[in-house]
Amino acid sequence: MLMTKLLSDTPRSAILIGLCFAILLILPWLHLMPETSPFYLSAYWITLIGKIMALAMVALALDLVWGYAGILSLGHGLYFALGGYAFGMYLTRETAGDALPDFMRFLSWTEMPWYWAGTQHFWWAMALVVLVPGLIAFIFGFFAFRSKIKGVYFSIITQAMTYAAALLFFRNETGFGGNNGFTGFTTLLGYDITAASTRSMLCFITALALLLSYVGLRYLMNQPYGRVLGAIRDSENRLQYLGYRTLWYKLSAWVLSAVIAGIAGALYVPQVGIINPSEMNPVNSIEMAVWVATGGRGKLIGAILGTGVVNSVKTYFTVAYPEVWLLILGGLFVVVTLFLPNGIMGMFDRFKKEKQ
Repeated sequence: MLMTKLLSDTPRSAILIGLCFAILLILPWLHLMPETSPFYLSAYWITLIGKIMALAMVALALDLVWGYAGILSLGHGLYFALGGYAFGMYLTRETAGDALPDFMRFLSWTEMPWYWAGTQHFWWAMALVVLVPGLIAFIFGFFAFRSKIKGVYFSIITQAMTYAAALLFFRNETGFGGNNGFTGFTTLLGYDITAASTRSMLCFITALALLLSYVGLRYLMNQPYGRVLGAIRDSENRLQYLGYRTLWYKLSAWVLSAVIAGIAGALYVPQVGIINPSEMNPVNSIEMAVWVATGGRGKLIGAILGTGVVNSVKTYFTVAYPEVWLLILGGLFVVVTLFLPNGIMGMFDRFKKEKQ
């Protein structure tokens, strides 16, 4: 009964969702089967599945603040990239060993910047994955929410901040690899990062992290805290009149969302093998909003579903017809806004009502 409540509102949906997560947890290990096996999954598919699951975590994070609290962020790519850079620093240090990373030697640097201190240690890097996005989100959110910036103005500011961060990371003197970022990773905790067992483990950990994020957020949203966020979305002024300090509710949700996005970035980087400022491109953050809208905002499983659908379509069209992908993305957003305001999940709910 408890597991049913954590997965869905109905037993039938809970079983279906549980089955889907079980499949995601099993798929990574198919990469370890013999290549002659009909169930074998190649490195391409394992990497693609792991990448989409990491992006689904970002969609969950965005759905928390947009779907439940009514705060539309067009800058979540920043927190995703910060988590990726934090873990990328560790991977770069492990690849370089006792020497300076290649890009620093290319720039004739003789020592590492102070903010690289300790990044050769895995657990310190993991702490940075959580602390850096969380701290940036806390500082930005505190001043933005205290100033009562809302609606489209808040969305524009988040996008502008992400673009400014991208310009900063593009500069070589900032010590983050400039335009190329970090790449060429060879090991993770001493294991070959391209080995089949490492790829499978990374994909499995990503699936597990996605499951825990979904279950944790669903549990939280079913508590009074989640109901207060919904009330903030519907009528923040009325809630303030009743005595609620909405600033701290919004700020806590914003920071939690940033932390989840940062963890997703850390899981994304070792699987795709690169992190650079392009991850902070405002277009990426807009895509994240499209994922949530397509699946159905305010429904956590919808964010995961929307991410899977849109990125599957993107994977095909960016290879077959790369020049029209952005047109398709824009058209998809228009169609969803006009005809599916509640996304794919809203369409399912409509079918259920018609059957009843």
